[in-house]
Amino acid sequence: MKKQDISVIALAGIALIYLINPTAGIVEFIPDNIPIIGNLDEAGAVLIIISALKYFGFNVPNIFHKKEEKKNSDSNKPTIIIPNKQP
Repeated sequence: MKKQDISVIALAGIALIYLINPTAGIVEFIPDNIPIIGNLDEAGAVLIIISALKYFGFNVPNIFHKKEEKKNSDSNKPTIIIPNKQP
């Protein structure tokens, strides 16, 4: 394990502890009661965790995407049959 790997794990761990915040909000870089910018520190912590996971090969943002279906498959398309009315 490289020294850089250990520092990435440590930084992600600190960010995770900051998000869990066992001190019930006593340690807060930017107070949450400030409008708009109050949650930027939590957003930064999430960004650090996602970056650390991406560093180790996990592609987190693609977890929530649906898998692409076959583009040339016509068997899954519904078929509409229109009766031919002739007098």
